[in-house]
Amino acid sequence: MQLAVPQPTALRLTFITFGATGMDIRKVKKLIELLEESNISEIEIQEGEESVRISRHPNGATWQPQPMPQYAQMAPMQQAPAQPSAPAAEAESPSASYQGEAVNSPMVGTFYRSPAPGAKSFVEVGDTVKQGDTVCIVEAMKMMNQIEADRDGVVEAILVEDGEPVEFDQPMIVIA
Repeated sequence: MQLAVPQPTALRLTFITFGATGMDIRKVKKLIELLEESNISEIEIQEGEESVRISRHPNGATWQPQPMPQYAQMAPMQQAPAQPSAPAAEAESPSASYQGEAVNSPMVGTFYRSPAPGAKSFVEVGDTVKQGDTVCIVEAMKMMNQIEADRDGVVEAILVEDGEPVEFDQPMIVIA
């Protein structure tokens, strides 16, 4: 129990309870009356796992949250001028080095070359494909989406490994 004798104060009570069920309200009212009649500014009572703290604030002041401490900000770092790290040809997409047109992923998902694990791939490099032939599968949200060739031609390159994730509009297969 904490007791403190304050200077004369205006009656402004703060009531804080701890515990799951709270104390008997009659006991709490009695504590408030005792606080009003005395010069005690704060009282805390604990019964088992429950406790109550009643305090009187001087001059009608109320509790105010304290502002968060302000930390000094560091000056922004000066960045060195960017130096080209690779030739522009490397910055382009992998399909740029091939003669044909890429079949791009229509969605984010997982690239599969065959309809099932261990099954024959839809296409191999050098295969001839017709417009509408299935060239791969992109799995998205447990749905297997068959991706078709958008033109006739020969498969020049397969740019993604089986089971790898693909992004929207990522080149997957080049058809020349």
